[in-house]
Amino acid sequence: MSDRVVPEPQRRRRRPTKQGVVLSAGLIVDTAIRLIGQHGAEALTVRRLGAALGADPSAVYRYFHSTDDLLLAIADELIGRAQHGWQPTGDWRADLRAIGLRIHASYQAHPQAALLAAHRTTGRTHEIAAVEAILGTLRTAGFPDAEAVRVYHAFVDQSLAFAALDAAALALPAPAAAADLQVWQASYARLDAATHPHIAATAHLLTSDMRRSGYPYALDLLLDAAAARLRSADTGPDG
Repeated sequence: MSDRVVPEPQRRRRRPTKQGVVLSAGLIVDTAIRLIGQHGAEALTVRRLGAALGADPSAVYRYFHSTDDLLLAIADELIGRAQHGWQPTGDWRADLRAIGLRIHASYQAHPQAALLAAHRTTGRTHEIAAVEAILGTLRTAGFPDAEAVRVYHAFVDQSLAFAALDAAALALPAPAAAADLQVWQASYARLDAATHPHIAATAHLLTSDMRRSGYPYALDLLLDAAAARLRSADTGPDG
């Protein structure tokens, strides 16, 4: 498939598709995200894309080597959407918190696509910009390079893990999602304090808290730990 991809300057169609649009890599990615949201992972085929675009399916290969190449472009687009409009404030903790919440929100807005893309490494424009921004925030804050890389790794993995976990919950059919939430009320809240004293004591809190994502709190815990390590690095062994 790779030899079908046309160099960037030669890609644009001279005529609109049946839908009245001119094909581009961005349009194909946007259409793929929409189809995945409507029909799930099985929608990521050139046949479906061609039909949605009003073009011959083979036209997709003018822009992407394969469906996996397109999937990486989708992953990079979600990262780009998370970064759109973000500006550093100079407060490293606030900046990282904003980036993390933006990543999480971007994937939650497209849960079906997130399930396909959250675990991929794209090496593309938006991902590279995000890596640069996060590492720059950490190094400017004073983290030594080795520590900056460790914090970066933990930060990104935590963000993407929660994004995938919460996306999976959002992608559940409504009856299954409702049934999962009801378990906390119907099962855990009814456990006997004599046999499960800790669950019984906190059941009213569990039924409320488990309806929300644990990511914002987990993110704050990670940033607390990073701040403590930065203070330790600043003071040194003789501080």
